[in-house]
This record gives sequence, C-alpha cells and structure tokens, in this order.
Amino acid sequence: MGNLTADDNSAVELQQIDIDTAAGRAERSKWLLASAEPPPPWQELLSSIKETVLPPPKTKQPQPNRLLLFLQGLFPILKWGKNYKATKFKNDFLAGLTLASLCIPQSIGYASLAKMDPQYGMYTSVVPPLIYAVMGSSREIAIGPVAVVSLLLSAMISKVVDPSADPTSYRRTVFTVTFFTGTFQALFGIFRLGFLVDFLSHAAIVGFMGGAAIVIGLQQLKGLLGITHFTSKTDVISVLAAVVKAIHHQWYPLNAVLGCSFLIFILITRFVGQRNRKLFWLPATAPLLSVILATLIVYLTKGEKHGIKIVKHFKGGLNPSSLHQLDFGGQHVGEAAKIGLICALIALTEAIAVGRSFASMKGYHLDGNKEMVAMGVMNVVGSLTSCYTATGSFSRTAVNYSAGCETVISNIVMAVTVLICLLFFTKLLYYTPLAILASIILSALPGLIDLNELYNIWKVDKLDFMVCLGAFFGVLFGSVEIGLLVAVVMSFGKVIVTSIKPSTEILGKLPGTDLFCNTLQYPIANKISGILITRINSGTFCFANASFIRERILKAVIDESNVEESTKGRLHVLVLDMTNVMNIDTSGIHALEEVHQKLIAKGVELAVVNPKWQVITKMKAAKFIERIGEEWVFLSIGDAVEASLRLKMNAAANNSC
Repeated sequence: MGNLTADDNSAVELQQIDIDTAAGRAERSKWLLASAEPPPPWQELLSSIKETVLPPPKTKQPQPNRLLLFLQGLFPILKWGKNYKATKFKNDFLAGLTLASLCIPQSIGYASLAKMDPQYGMYTSVVPPLIYAVMGSSREIAIGPVAVVSLLLSAMISKVVDPSADPTSYRRTVFTVTFFTGTFQALFGIFRLGFLVDFLSHAAIVGFMGGAAIVIGLQQLKGLLGITHFTSKTDVISVLAAVVKAIHHQWYPLNAVLGCSFLIFILITRFVGQRNRKLFWLPATAPLLSVILATLIVYLTKGEKHGIKIVKHFKGGLNPSSLHQLDFGGQHVGEAAKIGLICALIALTEAIAVGRSFASMKGYHLDGNKEMVAMGVMNVVGSLTSCYTATGSFSRTAVNYSAGCETVISNIVMAVTVLICLLFFTKLLYYTPLAILASIILSALPGLIDLNELYNIWKVDKLDFMVCLGAFFGVLFGSVEIGLLVAVVMSFGKVIVTSIKPSTEILGKLPGTDLFCNTLQYPIANKISGILITRINSGTFCFANASFIRERILKAVIDESNVEESTKGRLHVLVLDMTNVMNIDTSGIHALEEVHQKLIAKGVELAVVNPKWQVITKMKAAKFIERIGEEWVFLSIGDAVEASLRLKMNAAANNSC
C-alpha cells in the first residue's frame, strides 16, 4: 500500500467521490419513492369545509374561546369593533352621508332598469348593506343594486314572466331568483368554490361589461326620450328599431331636453371632481341634487301635463316582508334557479373584483370565501325583505373610498339614511321625471367601458382579446345570456386547447450553472451528448393530452437520435422532467408505458425526474416504477444527468473492450 503513486491516490479519491455521489443520488431518490400516501379526496373536502366554517385556533383553547373564534370568523365586526374609535366614526359618518346622496337616485334608477317599482331599489339599499356590515370583511365596498345585475334580472326574467302583463308574478320571480342567488353564493363560500367565479375570465368580464354598458345605455333612451311603448329585447338592433319607430310616431322632446341638461351637469361635476380630488363630494352629490332640482322644476311648471314622464306612485315605509311571495312550487322555479346561478356568478365576480382592488390599496387581504358567505346571507335575507339581488358597486365604492371611510360603518350610515328617506320623503319623489333617472344611469356607464384594459388585453394575449370581443358582440347583438355563453365557451375553449396541446421543452445546461433551461429560450444552453432532457409543460397528464404528449416525446427522441447518429454517437437516456405535472390519470400512465416500450426497443433508458405527490403515488400503484426500475427515478435533473453520464461512460468502456 505504501508504494502507491500519486496517480493511484487520485484515482482512489475519484472513485470514492463517485461512490459518495451515487450514494447521495440513491438517498435522494429514496426520499421521493418513500413519500407518504396523499389524503383521499373526501378528507380534503371535509378539511376545506372545516377551515371555512370553523378556523382552528393556533393553540388548544377552552370551549368559550373556540366559540368566540367561530363568531368572529362569521361576524368580523366583533373582532375590529372592540377597537373602534369616535374619530373613525366621524369619517365613516361623512362617507356614509356622501354615499347615500349617490345611492338614493341610483337605486331608484336601477330599480326601473330591473323593471321593478322604484321603492324596491331603495329597499335593496337598506337591508343588504346592514347584513354585509356585520358579516363582510371589506372596509370600503359599498353594497346595493348595480346596473349589470339589474339588467341581467330584467333581461332574463322577462323571458319567463312578462312584467307589463303580470307585474305581481314578475316580482315574485325576482324575489325567488334573489333567494337562489344568495343560496348559491353562500354555498360557494362554505364549500370553498371560489374558483367557479374564475370561469368567467378577466377578458370575458371586460367584454361583457362593455357590451352590457352599451345595452343599458340604449335601454335608457325610453326614459330619456319619453317613449311610452318600447321593446323588451336588449340587442342593439331591436332597441334602435324601437327608437326609430317611436320617433316617427310619438315622443316628447321636453324629456330629452331635461334629461340631457342634467346629464351634462353630472358629467361636468365628475370632470371637476377628477381634476381636483378635494372636490370629490361634488360628483357624488350631483345625482341627488339633479333629482331635487328636476323634481322641483316639474312640480312648479306642471311638466307632467306637457308630456314629461314622472315616477308617480312611490311607496315608502320600512321594508315589507316578502317571505310569502317566494315561489318554490310554481312552474318557473327551475328557470329561477338557473337565473339565480348566473346572477350569483356575475354579482360575486363584480363584488370580489371591487373589494380586492380597494383592499390592495389599503394593504390588507380579502378572503374571497368569507365574502361569498356574507354576500349569500345578505341576498337570502334580502329576498325575504322585498330586496332584489345586491352586490358591491364600483362607482359607489370609489366614492366611499374618496370620502375617507374607515370601516363598513359607512354602509350602516348609508342604509339608515336611505331608510329615513323611505319613511319621510318618498312623497316628495312623486314628480321625479324618468328622464333624470335615465341620465343618472347613463352617467354611471362610462366606468363600465374600459378601453385602456381592452388595449392591454390586445397587447398581452390575442386569444384573450378574441374572448373579450366574443362576449362584447354576444351581448350587443344577441342577448345577455348569449354574451355570457359566448364568453364561457370561448374561455373554456382556450383552456381546452391549451390543455390538449401543451408544450414540451428540450432542456440544456446553462454554462457555469447547475440550471437546466429551454434551449429555444436560452440558445446558450448546452445539450449533453447522448442524453435528451425533456420537460412536460402541463399541470395534468390525462386522457385529453396523453396522446399528444406521447407523440411529442417520441418525435423529440427520433430527432435527437438522428442528430446523434450524424455525429457517430447514439442516444443513451431520455430524462423526462415531470416537475410541472401535478396530477396524472390512467391514460397518462399508459402513454408513459408506451414511451418506455418504444425506448427499450431502441436501447434507450427512461429516467423520470421529480414526479409530484399524486403522480408518484399513482405510478407506484400502476407498477410503472417497477417497470422502469427505482434506480431511474430522481429528485432533480442534475441527479438524472450524473447517472446517465455514468451509464454512457460504462457503455463506451464496454464498446472499447
């Protein structure tokens, strides 16, 4: 032993390093292969429900504290209300009054858009905000009726029940739809089904909102022009045809003069408010001021005798019970449930988008599932108290934020103010012209048409832009339902195409690093002779894309084999990186087995890298790991490449012998 040369010592040291490296690779592979069984789906569902309904305390606490945690989770006001101060109430009080000045005229206008009597819009601005104030977690969001949901209700329910022929049945159906809307929203939150809201992609919502804004604007021509008989359809062709027909027969220009005058006034105040942030109260109070002035003008001039259309009958008082009006045994209950599901998704999408955008500005997180429960409960209670579907309004939330609100107490102040108006001032609204309500709705529509976002979508993703246009033109030239259907179908089509044809990448090693990257994105990345490294870029390896992925892998193997043969070499190992694959089904495993068989026929080994928890479990259950050998399952690409290089060196040594 003492006669060993320096070269012999170096060879021994290198051999020891190789042994240590191989032992390390084997140990890391054992970590992967010995991973525990994932929890069954039913256990995950139960855990999810438990986390939503009863969040577990961080430490073991006595029963009273667990009850308190449950109540604070269900009613956040119990948590932050303990630290509420008078200075905050001052800001909330002023914000609530400002909010009410905008809410009252908008609520009356949106009720007419929903083809309901004006008092129902104000009822919807009383009970739902009060319920949300004790259950909601957003500090800025303003609750009440909104334009898009009002249009949805009138457009879809009018096809089931004619509001002009049978207003009582129409109203009963609206309350029933609102009950189903709240029920679906609450269930989405309890079962943590917030992902359902994402079925309507951002691009689809932008297109849908833009199309709905134009449709809503065209619908207001009835009130703005004083037209008596108007179409119940919402598509642009039918509405314009009805306008042309009415103008040729009978319409009242004074309505247009009055409505357009105050529309210009409201838009001017909005421009002034945008230029000078200190005057935020001016555009917020302009609609209420317009209603007061327009009503006074009509009353003093007796404008109703000169063709100006007015609100007339307006019931006041507390919200009456509507429990007896819910219709669960009628012939339209199935349609009511379907419309309720659609309204639930649209209302939640708008509310959560509004809530999260303002929460991010204040630097706190909004729990989407808890918001869904709060929205659901407020709409269920609302359906029992003569309210139709309410949600978060972007325009009123922006006013609430600008007015300096601190908490949802501003919603309570707004609701109380609206209630006082219902109790004492509704008789004063008898002479309110319909044209002024139309102008208030028209003034709120520009915020729904986001041209800048449309341009951004075009720049970022052309397929998303097509989805956006599909939703826009579907609403504009078809109906609200067609626009939603087009948006959902095109969004799903995009997902399906992406899932069916996922990309696969050829990886190479970046010089001077241990990173393996796409050779097309990084041309400097070096391929390793005799080894093909391929990555699957898909979250699921399933029946929908298994054949496509198999063909892409085999094509890459053939191409690489041809390259190796041209350089008088051959392909020894295919390294398959499955880091991105979160789940696999039997079709995916069958496709891998076919790939493995084809590789064995060519004398190529298959190395699998970093299969995730669900994937490795199913591979072991299908005995795929046994077929390829546990020694060919690796935790990282680097381990797989080292083992492949060792195989290549051994093959070269055997050939030389």
